[in-house]
Amino acid sequence: MPKALVLGSGGNIGKPLVQHLKSTGYDITECDIRPGWRDNYYVTDINQPIDLLPAFDEKPDVVIVLAAMVSRVTCEQASGLAISTNLAGINNVLQLSKRSQSKVIFFSTSEVYGPNVSAMDESLPDPQPNNRYGLSKLLGEKLIEYEVRSYGLDAVVLRPFMIYDENEDLGDHRSAMIRFASNLASGQPIEVHQGSARSWLHVSDAIRAIEAAIHVKDYAIINIGHPDVVPIVDLAEMVRSQLNAPKDLIRYMDQPSGMTPIKRPLLDRQRDILGVIPTVTLEEGVTRVCNKITERLAQRNSA
Repeated sequence: MPKALVLGSGGNIGKPLVQHLKSTGYDITECDIRPGWRDNYYVTDINQPIDLLPAFDEKPDVVIVLAAMVSRVTCEQASGLAISTNLAGINNVLQLSKRSQSKVIFFSTSEVYGPNVSAMDESLPDPQPNNRYGLSKLLGEKLIEYEVRSYGLDAVVLRPFMIYDENEDLGDHRSAMIRFASNLASGQPIEVHQGSARSWLHVSDAIRAIEAAIHVKDYAIINIGHPDVVPIVDLAEMVRSQLNAPKDLIRYMDQPSGMTPIKRPLLDRQRDILGVIPTVTLEEGVTRVCNKITERLAQRNSA
């Protein structure tokens, strides 16, 4: 039975990933910064490598690195924590992975590309991120590339584009789709950035891509996303229509600084290397999100 160590197992991607890998025959060890008490779970912060040691004592075949300091806004405000976690913390993981001879799957971000490229191609030699989140993740990628080149680390880097899940946590820090649906379902207004467009990938398709990356033989950087790039204003209208919310709840605004207007991924490597073609359409995904959030709000109101 293959052994997988999932760092960031309690997050919105980590939870369903762990469930999926267990169902397909993996022996899973979980690590997350959230307190918890269960078998094969360790409370860890990747900035504190001593706390990671018991998990690496299990000699995992693969280490899936979801743990990170995320969010463009948060990483600007907490710049020290962003750099220490997304660079020094990743270095801790890489050194331990080398000692245990584990393969590394590193979850990066599409924010590494910045706003000055039309088609976001993994072969771009010098990406220019325009925020600290993208920069810190790009530096993490460079660390991995160095370890691969200099010490033979077995690794794959994934650059995700707007992953969403109907079961993810709610809150102002979540992705646009989740915020739009939760606000509109509650009768609250939403702010929609004009001129922006995104590729939306359902978590079930993202998990298939992560699992496929485990079996990639050579180092690669691979975008994971959906081929359909949809304007944010169209997404907002899809959510509003699905929830039958008043049109005046949508408030249009200009994009803030440090944000990339349009993210258009090239997905040839996702198809050719991972063998993954997304199956969940945006229309189906929006329906799932709206139905689930409506259900959750109804349960909350009746409690």
